[in-house]
Amino acid sequence: MTAGPVPAWIGADAASGHAARPPVVMLHGIGGGKAQWAPQLDLLATHGWRALAWDMPGYGESALPSGDYTFAGLGASLLRLLDALAIPRAILLGHSMGGMVALEAFAQAPGRCAGLILACTSPAFGRADGDWQRQFIGERLAPLDAGLGMPGMAARQVPRMMAEAAPAAARERAMAIMGAVPEETYRLALRCLVTFDRREVLPAIAVPTLVLAAAGDSQAPPPVMEKMAGRIAGAEFEVLPGCGHLANLEQPSAFGATVLEFLERRFGS
Repeated sequence: MTAGPVPAWIGADAASGHAARPPVVMLHGIGGGKAQWAPQLDLLATHGWRALAWDMPGYGESALPSGDYTFAGLGASLLRLLDALAIPRAILLGHSMGGMVALEAFAQAPGRCAGLILACTSPAFGRADGDWQRQFIGERLAPLDAGLGMPGMAARQVPRMMAEAAPAAARERAMAIMGAVPEETYRLALRCLVTFDRREVLPAIAVPTLVLAAAGDSQAPPPVMEKMAGRIAGAEFEVLPGCGHLANLEQPSAFGATVLEFLERRFGS
């Protein structure tokens, strides 16, 4: 068992399913929350999968940690959640920053991970003081520093992260989810994000892994994700057409179908 307080149970939405299959734990990105996984939760439950969508610390109904906001702490918090729910091994489905948390949890406790689905993410963010990283932080802090709050941030950033053809309802949903993230949490998570580097763990991954990219994603471009997949033995690589970084919201049916096909083929019984 991992040390520390157990994350709040109400910080997770769950769907029951086949007890013999490893549960699927869904991890959201920096501007997300467990609400973004509702279509995938419904789909997996319909097909007999036990699934869990978690609010990371500081998001939704999960409290901020008392100490520093770090990937080490996020990974440990996820493992405590698995302990609290008596889940010995899980399939981790992580989007964007959630994919990084999945890799961090694997690095901390590889035996707890039955499989990985890494969507629109990267094994490293690069140098925290790099030009691209400074621009990334500056663009996201500017509306907050100007007093526009998270709704203003969402209105500015969500259209940039989605494909031009994304449905209006998907844009509105993504803006609502991002706009509801507490500003303090977002600022802490943003500073945490640029510290990430778990490239060294990729060759050690020996569980079924799907690396899922989006054709129009400029934050985690398909060539970068394909390179990551190439460093994981036996990893499968797929590219979803017609969507950007928020693929699971832009194309929920196509995203869910790709995930489900992988799960049924590699873990179904």
